[in-house]
Amino acid sequence: MPFPTQSVLNASWILFVAYWIWSARKVKNTRRTEPAVSRFLKYWLPLLLAALLLEPGRLYEGGVLAARFVPAAGWVVALGTLMTAAGLLFACWARHVLGNNWSAVVQVKQDHELIESGPYGLARHPIYTGLLLAFLGTAVALGEWRGLLAFAIVAVSFWYKLRLEERWMREQFGAAYTDYMRRVKALVPGVF
Repeated sequence: MPFPTQSVLNASWILFVAYWIWSARKVKNTRRTEPAVSRFLKYWLPLLLAALLLEPGRLYEGGVLAARFVPAAGWVVALGTLMTAAGLLFACWARHVLGNNWSAVVQVKQDHELIESGPYGLARHPIYTGLLLAFLGTAVALGEWRGLLAFAIVAVSFWYKLRLEERWMREQFGAAYTDYMRRVKALVPGVF
């Protein structure tokens, strides 16, 4: 019996979304937030496009986006599935450590705290790190160019979001955040 890759990937993403919704119930009040239209165009629309690219249906069958960029070997699929699970777990860990300072959009919270422990000691934006690994893992497990396109769309979206967050955190925390930026890389520990 073949490994149910699509079922495992779907379950991983569904559990992630469920945890995300559940954990969002207790967050601090917002002091500053990005306008809704900007958020939709820069973050939510790209995520929707990426999700459509990764959908398991036959929408892309026969097209260039359905062509494979990696072999359909079992070890490749397993590697992609493991990358997805690891990325989602890392993002959940980061979300848990961030606690009630978290928000789905770029915001500054009332009594916002600068978190530098746990995954935030490895990357300044570990939720994005985890999600990018998960999207890349899903692309590898899928093995088709549409997966890499979805990953690229999400990466560009996160880059724009990260830049605004960095600016707002520097405004909020001043020299402490600048020092944090010097010590800890943005997305890839020790690299970038």
